Amino acid sequence: MSAVPYPTARRTGADPGRRRVLAGLFGLPVVAAGGLTGCRSEPAALVESGPVELSVFWWGSARRAQLTEQALRLYSDRNPQVTFRVTWQGLDGYYQRLATQAVGGNVPDLFQIDDTFLTEYARRDILLDLTGYAADHRLDLSGLPDGLVRYGQVAGRTMAVAAAQNSAGLVFNRDLLARLRQPAPRSGMSYPEYLTWAARVTDASDGRVAGTMDPSGDHRALWLWLRSRGKEFYQGRKLGFDSPELIDWFELWQRARTARATPSAALVQQANGGEPARQLVVTGHTAASFAWSNQLVELQRHSRDELGIVSCPGPAAAQWARASMYWAGFRGTRHPDVVADVINFLTTNVAAGRVLGYDRGLSPHLNIRKFVEPTIRDASVRASAAFELSVADTFGTAPPPPPTGHARIRELLITTAESVQAGRSTIRAAAWRFMAQAAAALAA
Repeated sequence: MSAVPYPTARRTGADPGRRRVLAGLFGLPVVAAGGLTGCRSEPAALVESGPVELSVFWWGSARRAQLTEQALRLYSDRNPQVTFRVTWQGLDGYYQRLATQAVGGNVPDLFQIDDTFLTEYARRDILLDLTGYAADHRLDLSGLPDGLVRYGQVAGRTMAVAAAQNSAGLVFNRDLLARLRQPAPRSGMSYPEYLTWAARVTDASDGRVAGTMDPSGDHRALWLWLRSRGKEFYQGRKLGFDSPELIDWFELWQRARTARATPSAALVQQANGGEPARQLVVTGHTAASFAWSNQLVELQRHSRDELGIVSCPGPAAAQWARASMYWAGFRGTRHPDVVADVINFLTTNVAAGRVLGYDRGLSPHLNIRKFVEPTIRDASVRASAAFELSVADTFGTAPPPPPTGHARIRELLITTAESVQAGRSTIRAAAWRFMAQAAAALAA
């Protein structure tokens, strides 16, 4: 894959001459951890016999970059011998860049990853194994929900730590519904209730706006629907469902299209890529779209109307404590102890948690959530946080992170659903084709 240039690359608190010094600092021990759990006043200083510079890479907006760099400066304030060379970019092209670095053995010391690639990178021995750090509490996971801890484990090993927690939600246009004199969707609706609501919204707008996005190609919506029926998306390295379930799923949304609850296939396909600016709830083509809860803030930036968020249709227990993204270390880093300590700081330190806020989602640490919530000023951030906190105690058991091949499965589901939406394939033929292609992708 070709390399993608970074839009920014700079040092946080770094002395430009230190890179030459670092060549002689391979594997220096850490004497004390730098994390802060609960409300302890100060972390212990990290002891190194010389300067250390860690490379850090993540995806996100300029706002995320500002907050992350500020949190890393807090770490350097407490550990002056540790500085950071930071790079970041948008999600588009991020994993291509990371893959290019992996091929060259030049992966950043610390980087952001999500559940799409966690298992794959762990099995390829790219990730630093954090199990020992968690076992002796240099990496303190005791303040994280158990399900969130498990969602960072691959084959029983801790390979990453949640940078934040989120869940799937239904984002709706509150002002549009008020203009149409229609009620807002509510948490706990069944799918039949939700689709009836969506069809009424379409009718109330005389067909100018559809009630809901068609999420038949959205893996998270399908996953929650499967869990509501006692199934899982995956069982180990195989799909956890069969063609009858997928046929039922596609037929559900075929009925919704017939009832005019969803927009045209062409509009749906514009939004299937997931870009916030193209989501139909902000382009004005639907009253509601499926999204990750922490995306409410970015979606609101693209809409003049006020947006709200409620749970997806179905039982609350179908959701789980999901890592919106993780912090992971590179297995080949020269400073594994420092990397683990920085992860500990970013996920357990109250001051860092206050700085990072809700940009990536709900803080992974239960205590930090209590300190961060009163500091929120932005209305959309408050709404996102309130939603997350309201559902956090209702989650079901977390599944393991998706297996290697998940990225391909997501693509296959989108293309399969689009073939059905556009009438290029029958539901049964599309479902059978998906099952065969998915089995091959997971076996590769």
